[in-house]
Amino acid sequence: MRHATRLAIGPAAFRIGSDWRAPIAALDDLYRDYPKPEVPDFNVHLFAARPWRKFLRPAVHIGGDYTIPDAAPLPLAQGLLAAEMGMNLQMALAQRRFLLLHASAVERGGRAVLMTGISGAGKSTLAALLMARGWRLMGDEFVLIDPATGLAHGFPRLISLKNQAIAVVRAALPDARFGPLLPGTPKGDIRHLVPDARAIAAMAAPAEPALLLFPRFGFDAAERPVPPSEAFVRLTQASTNYVHLAERGFDALTRLVRTVPARAIDYPDTESGIALVEALA
Repeated sequence: MRHATRLAIGPAAFRIGSDWRAPIAALDDLYRDYPKPEVPDFNVHLFAARPWRKFLRPAVHIGGDYTIPDAAPLPLAQGLLAAEMGMNLQMALAQRRFLLLHASAVERGGRAVLMTGISGAGKSTLAALLMARGWRLMGDEFVLIDPATGLAHGFPRLISLKNQAIAVVRAALPDARFGPLLPGTPKGDIRHLVPDARAIAAMAAPAEPALLLFPRFGFDAAERPVPPSEAFVRLTQASTNYVHLAERGFDALTRLVRTVPARAIDYPDTESGIALVEALA
């Protein structure tokens, strides 16, 4: 494609090509401290379905090694979001080395806290605020579990903040680097936060899973143990490649829920959520 860049996030390397310069320029700026691999694991294409759509009401379709044919395109103003979605899509559909969990994760002292839940549960916001309090961010979108060792590997891509969370995290991290505000996306306003230098420098370092959390935002503060059977079912729902890994996926997930304590937490605001996470950790 006419414009392209390469970057590595944790153990995954990407080549992103685009019919437009703007999305690539945004990636090069926000990911400027990340490695640029020679050989990518995954390819992402941002393209116009018709030549004239490059110029007239440009619409960005997301493709690559894997694609969703009937996915709606995004406007060019949301090209950065399209690139992020493209990388996530390749990971979700093509990752076979690791058990992939849709979760955020932070690490302290070599021990990782994994947080997973439905959209709106506050995973990304909690991860960003814990990073502001000295935890190492391992990722806000995916956690990769090595079936051979059981260790968690990070995927510290840009943190996707939505709506009211943008101002909350901006206040907690006034000196951090943020991407442009992207209004009117399918999930409302989005702004990307660049992980701090520690997260980027240590992104190849795995950690021992120490706690599984299932957070819910907007409820009175509460917590309860989650038995291994319930945690297993929840995590199969949070994994895009569990079925494809077959026995390796089953063994990895079974070991995870049998050896790592799990808790469900409710929290009414971010301060309560952070307090619960740190108390349980």
